[in-house]
Amino acid sequence: MAELIKKINDFLTRDLWHLDTEPLNRFRTWLIYLLKLIYATVRGFSTNELTLRSMSLVYTTILSIVPLLAFSISILKAFGVVENQLEPFLNNFLDPLGEKGAEITTQILEFINKINFGVLGVVGLLMLIYTSVSLIMKIEDSLNHIWKIKKGRSIIRRLSDYITILLIGPVLMFSAIGLTASFESNAIVKEIVSIEPFGTLVLFAGKLIPYLFVFLVFTFIYIVIPNTKVKFKSAFIGGAIAGIAWQTTGWVFAISVAKSTKYAAIYSSLAVLILFMIWIYVNWLILLIGAQIAYCHQNLKTLDLGQTIFQLSSKVKEKMAFLVMYLIGYNFYHNEEKWTFDSLVNHLGLPQESVDTTLSELKDKNLILEVGDDPTFYLPAKDIEVITLAEIIDAARTNRETPLLENRYLANPEIDQITEHVDDAIHSALGKMTLKDLVLNKTDLGS
Repeated sequence: MAELIKKINDFLTRDLWHLDTEPLNRFRTWLIYLLKLIYATVRGFSTNELTLRSMSLVYTTILSIVPLLAFSISILKAFGVVENQLEPFLNNFLDPLGEKGAEITTQILEFINKINFGVLGVVGLLMLIYTSVSLIMKIEDSLNHIWKIKKGRSIIRRLSDYITILLIGPVLMFSAIGLTASFESNAIVKEIVSIEPFGTLVLFAGKLIPYLFVFLVFTFIYIVIPNTKVKFKSAFIGGAIAGIAWQTTGWVFAISVAKSTKYAAIYSSLAVLILFMIWIYVNWLILLIGAQIAYCHQNLKTLDLGQTIFQLSSKVKEKMAFLVMYLIGYNFYHNEEKWTFDSLVNHLGLPQESVDTTLSELKDKNLILEVGDDPTFYLPAKDIEVITLAEIIDAARTNRETPLLENRYLANPEIDQITEHVDDAIHSALGKMTLKDLVLNKTDLGS
């Protein structure tokens, strides 16, 4: 049994990623691709700790749900959307909780009705808006973590993007619900339904539309929230799988959990809150799993390298530093399109973490600058005539060193002499050559 487990593990972690799919037919190629996607998603689920992040989102949701809905209602009123559309929306979302769902809906609406924007004052209104925005901030942080994005939006862009989501999101959501209801009650539609086979088709479309709407909501989140460019196809695949999982889980939840009397017996009056928190946790977990699928689908080619525990040797790190600086310096000097993080990753074909590490090392040594916000692009931090090749290689070799580690724990006169000799040899070989020499191909080391 142990031998079988080892073989399966070796296949999933190593052999699967080196299979030559060229001689295989389309179905087998697709099957291997699917197996890679599933394994990468499962691995990402574990390494990104999606369960813990879902729990964190539950806490933020409990704190922000009432202010967020109250803020949304105030916006909806300005657009002429009636307030009573919120109750059916909440009932639909909490339907898997059965009778408890209707009870929670009533309590949430009571809390919302008690909020009086007129007596809140400036500080109270700002706190209300911050509480509403905090949930979106938490979602962005979680999705950025999945997409390996270490830098979030700037404060200015966060405010503009979040306010846009808070303004437009509720209007589009309730408008879509209103259009669906109007479509179902339209006299012409009713006339068409009475004619077969159109009646069956309309009935099928009526059952399909809620799924499609959920797919699009998840897709919208995966495209808009992460601070990176997400391809529509990848976002839609993640959204479709998450949407199906959400609808299916709601059905299972309604049968197996919400109708169970054990929770009421164990938790008494807290049973409603416990069920509500479990359902929110399940929803957030599904959303994050869908995001993980979208990430793996978009980056599966670079994840191939990641499966072999992709580690950069010192030599490769130095070469990457030269290459990235060359690309950035070349485009800057020749006034060509500026490099962004995504364009560098696509051009190099390497995992995002490796490219991000190199960029961070160059930024820390003040060799490149991040400019702009949507998207961020990279420029040389100084004139390329004064950026020496020695500085570039030092960024890759000596960045983030800990002096205490080198001076106390690794101190040895003989070894120090060797490392100093190596440093001197490298600097002597590179001489006074600059990034401009590299861009103009004037780096003849033999001369």
